[in-house]
Amino acid sequence: MCQNMSGLSTAEVEFRKKAGLSNESVDSSTKTVAQIIRSNVVTYYNLIFLIITILLIVVGSFRDLTFLPIIIANMLIGIIQELRSKKILDDLTILNTPKITVRRNGSNQEVLADELVQDDVITLSAGGQIPADALVLSGNITVNEALITGEADEIVKKDGDSLFSGSFVISGECMAKLEKVGKDSYISGLMLQATQAKEGEQSEMIRALNRLVQTVGVIILPIGAILFLQQYFFSGAAMKDSVTGMVAAILGMIPEGLYLLASVAMVVSVMRLGKQKVLIHDMKCIETLARVNVLCVDKTGTITVPEMEVAQFILAKDQNLAAKEQEADQQSEDKNKIAKLLSDCVRALPCDNATMEALQQYFTEPMENSAEKIVPFSSATKYSGVVLAGKAYVVGAPEFVLRQDYAAVQGTIEVFLEKGYRVLVFAEYEGNLDGKELTENATPIAFILLNNAIREGAMDTFRYFSKRGVEVKVISGDNPVTVSEIAKKAGIRHAEKQVDAATLKTAEAVRKAAKKYTVFGRVTPEQKRLLVQALKEQGKTVAMTGDGVNDILALKDADCSIAMASGSEAASHVAQLVLLDNDFNKMPAVVMEGRRVVNNIGRTASLYLVKNIFSMLLAVFSMLFLIDYPLEPSQVSLISVFTIGIPSFFLALEQNRNQIHGHFLTNVLIQALPAGITDFIVVSGLVIFCREFGVEKECVSTSCTILIAVVGFMILYHIAKPMTTPHAILIAAMVIGWLFCMLFFSELFAITAVTGKCAMLMIVFAVITEPVFRYLIQLVETVQKWGGKLKF
Repeated sequence: MCQNMSGLSTAEVEFRKKAGLSNESVDSSTKTVAQIIRSNVVTYYNLIFLIITILLIVVGSFRDLTFLPIIIANMLIGIIQELRSKKILDDLTILNTPKITVRRNGSNQEVLADELVQDDVITLSAGGQIPADALVLSGNITVNEALITGEADEIVKKDGDSLFSGSFVISGECMAKLEKVGKDSYISGLMLQATQAKEGEQSEMIRALNRLVQTVGVIILPIGAILFLQQYFFSGAAMKDSVTGMVAAILGMIPEGLYLLASVAMVVSVMRLGKQKVLIHDMKCIETLARVNVLCVDKTGTITVPEMEVAQFILAKDQNLAAKEQEADQQSEDKNKIAKLLSDCVRALPCDNATMEALQQYFTEPMENSAEKIVPFSSATKYSGVVLAGKAYVVGAPEFVLRQDYAAVQGTIEVFLEKGYRVLVFAEYEGNLDGKELTENATPIAFILLNNAIREGAMDTFRYFSKRGVEVKVISGDNPVTVSEIAKKAGIRHAEKQVDAATLKTAEAVRKAAKKYTVFGRVTPEQKRLLVQALKEQGKTVAMTGDGVNDILALKDADCSIAMASGSEAASHVAQLVLLDNDFNKMPAVVMEGRRVVNNIGRTASLYLVKNIFSMLLAVFSMLFLIDYPLEPSQVSLISVFTIGIPSFFLALEQNRNQIHGHFLTNVLIQALPAGITDFIVVSGLVIFCREFGVEKECVSTSCTILIAVVGFMILYHIAKPMTTPHAILIAAMVIGWLFCMLFFSELFAITAVTGKCAMLMIVFAVITEPVFRYLIQLVETVQKWGGKLKF
C-alpha cells in the first residue's frame, strides 16, 4: 500500500504512455479537421453538382459552369469558419479543463485528465469527476453514479471499493489508483453523452432546415429527369439545350447556400460568445436559449455571489434569539468555549463545499481535539458530523437535525430567515453517526447565521428577462423563506410565492407546485429534475443554471443547460453552455445572440425558398405545357448571387433583437410564398405571351432573367426592412453589381439584345409585379390570421 501511495516515477509514466496506457479521450466536443473538411465537401448536393458539371462538360456547355466558383466558395467559407470556431472552442476548453492532483515521484502534481496513465495515484474531492476507473486506496467519499446507472442515489466508497469514470464526487476526499484508462474506461462513452448533443437532438431551426433540404433533395431528381425527357423527346430540343434546361431548373431548386448560411451564422455566434468568455458545448443551445420562456436558477452563484460568509453565531441557550441579535456579538466565556468546539469540528471536516469553506474561515482556533470519526456533508441528509472525545456533533439544516424539536425554535429562526440569512444548527447528537438520516435526539448548542451578497448586476439581468416574458424559477437546497427574501432583493417577480420542497412527497405534488410557485427551497437533486420535467410537460422551453453536482440531473433534462465555471467540474461537463468568468449577467448577451441567429436566418432563408418555390413551379409548368425551360444555368447563377447569395450573408450576420414568435419553418414559408408565386406568375405569363407573339428563345431567356432580377430586388427590399442606411447601400451595391455583369459579361451569362416587342411585354409584366406581390402578401397574412383564430 505504501508503494502505491507514493505514485509512479517519471520513467514509469513514460513507459505506460508508450504502451498506450494513457487516459487520452477518444471523443471530443468538436469535430476534427478531417471531419470538418469531409462534412463540407462530401454532401448529397455536392454529388448532384458533380453530376451536373460532368453533364455540362459532356455537351460542351462550359459557359454554364459559372455556378462552380459559388459552390467552391461556399465550401471554403464553411471549412474556414468551422476551423476558426474549432480553434476558439479548443482553446477555451483547455483553459476550462480542471486539473487532477496526481502523486508522482513521491510528491503531488497537477495534470490534465488526459495526461494521466494507468496505475497513477490521484486525489479525489467533492465536485470533481472521476477521470478513469479506479480503486480507493485510502479515505472515504460519497459518489453519484447517475450518469452510469441512471440512479440518483449517493453511494459511499471506502478502502478497496471500485470507482467508475464518469461518476462524480459528492463529498469527502480519498486517494485512488487508476485501473482502466482511456478507451478502456467508462468515460469514453460518457463524455460524449455529457458534452455533445444526442444523435438526432437538434434545434427547431436546424430540424426545419434539414427537413426542407431533404425534401427538396428528393423532389429535384424526378423533376429534373422528367424535364429532360420532355424537352429532348417531346419538344424536340437538342441534347445540349435539354441538358442546360434541366440543369437550370435543378440549380434553381437547390438551396445550395441555405444550410451553409445557417452553419456559418451559428459558428460566428460561437466565436462571438467565445470572445465574451462563454463556452458553447452544443451549438443548438444558442437558438434554444433565444426561445426560452422559463429560466430555472439557483440562489448561490446566480442570484448571489458564490462566496458565503458567516455573519455571526448565537448560543442556543438564549431564549429570545431575535431580541438578542445585537447582544449576540458580545463575546462571553461560554461563547468562546463553544467557538473552540465548533472550530475543532469544522476544521476536522473536509472543505468540500462553500458552506464549509465559510465556516472554516470564520472558526480559526487551532484544533485541540482530534476527530475520532468524520461524516462529510450530504445533500440528501443535510448535515455533516464529527465525533470528538466520544461525543457526536452535527452541523446542518435545523429542520433535518432537530426534526421533531424544530417547532420549538422555528418562530425565532424564521426572523433571521426573513432577513435573508441562512441558518445552520450546531448540535450534540445522541445516536451513532453513520452518514444516514438522523433518528435520535439532537440538542442544539448554537445557531450559525450565513449570507451571500447579491451579485452585482443581478437585478438588471432579472429585469431584462421579466420584460421579455421569461419566467424565473428559483430552485435551491436552502430554506425557502431565506431564498424567497433574497429573490425579492434581486428583483425577481412573484418571489413571495415560495414552497418547502420537503413537503412535496410525490411527483404529482411537484408537478402541481411547478405551476403555482416561484421559489422552491429544500429541493433534492431528484426534485430539481422533476421540476424541469414538469415545466416541459406544460409546454415551456426551460433553461437551467447550475454549478454543483446536485444540479447534474436537472441540467441534462433541461432544454438549455448553463453552468458556472467556478462550480463543479461535473456541471461544466454536462452543461451545453459554460460561463467561464462566472458572470450570470452575460445571459442577456447570449439571448440576444440567439435571437440574432434565429431571426436573421429566418428572413434570409426565405430568400432561398423564393427561388426554390419559383423554380419548382416553373419546371412543372414547362413540363405540363411542353415549353422549353426559359432560363440557362449561368443566368440562374447571376440572379442568385446578387439577389440571394451575397445579401443573405450580410443580413444573417447583423444585429437583430426582435423577440422570436411562431415556428421557424412556418415563418419562412409565410415570407417566401408570396414572392415565389409572384415570380412564377410574371415569368410564366411573359413566357406564354412571348410564345404567342413568336419571340425568339434567346430574347425570352434574357427578358426572364431581367424580370426575375427585378422581382428579386423587390423581395430583397421587403426582407431587408426596416430600410436603414446599411441596407440601402447593400441593395444599391447588389443592383450595380448585377448591371455591371449584365453589361460587361453579357456573353458569359447568356445576355442578348431584347427586341422591342419583348421589351414592351417585359415592362408590362414588371409593372404588374408590385401589385401582385402586395396582394399575395395580404392574402397570406389574412389566411394566417384566420387560421390562427380557427386554430388550424
